[in-house]
Amino acid sequence: MMTPRRIQSLVALVFFILGGWAACFPQHVINTVFLPEYREGGRILPFAVACFGAQALLSGLFAAFSRFSALTFLVYGIALLPFFGFNYYFTFHDPVFTSMGLLDAVGNVIMLALCYVGWKTSKATEQGTDL
Repeated sequence: MMTPRRIQSLVALVFFILGGWAACFPQHVINTVFLPEYREGGRILPFAVACFGAQALLSGLFAAFSRFSALTFLVYGIALLPFFGFNYYFTFHDPVFTSMGLLDAVGNVIMLALCYVGWKTSKATEQGTDL
């Protein structure tokens, strides 16, 4: 059964996987998700990607060790929506990312779906009803 706690652990897992990849292997992320013309940035680009990964890992820790309520899942899901615009813009409108850059969008879709399930499950739990 998917409990709210298990659902938020899965949200954290998305952060740990993608954030860990960026934090530990920034050059691999750069070579995989950036178009060739954006792969050269001196030392700042690997630094920035690693920082992005570290921030994602921090978000994963918050997701893993906080207590999510129905409202938390709802607000978190809403907060994910602008990232879809970011993914679209920098993949299709003004391309910076390769198609592999859409791994971020896949992660966001997974988290959005988990937030929906978490919201429904938490709402039922908080009201004392089963789904």
